[in-house]
Amino acid sequence: MSVFVLLFNARTDNEGIYSTQVGDRNVILMFEQEDDAVRYADQLEAEDFPKPTVEGIDPEEIEEFCQDSDYDCILVTAEMLVTPPSQHIEETDWQPDGRKQSPTEDEDIDLEAMRRRLEKLL
Repeated sequence: MSVFVLLFNARTDNEGIYSTQVGDRNVILMFEQEDDAVRYADQLEAEDFPKPTVEGIDPEEIEEFCQDSDYDCILVTAEMLVTPPSQHIEETDWQPDGRKQSPTEDEDIDLEAMRRRLEKLL
């Protein structure tokens, strides 16, 4: 049996999996029906997310990934109606272009100058 998950940049070195946050936990949605996964992906795209790819995968593989990554997973059955959350986090662990988010050199210089000014005040 396969479940369907949403992947960004599928089959690349910069592949990312869609997760949602429930409380303080990241949760990967495993869809029982491919049509439900496609519908959810379309709703994400309508909310200005990058277009995810729906991929069939062995549920044991996702459960193992979740265990290794300290994520949770939930099986979305055909009877369930799920929609993307109305609020989204601003920063993600994954970037579409593969770059890690880090301060630029100019920002590092500005932070250093600010720290020196604050130290002078003390």
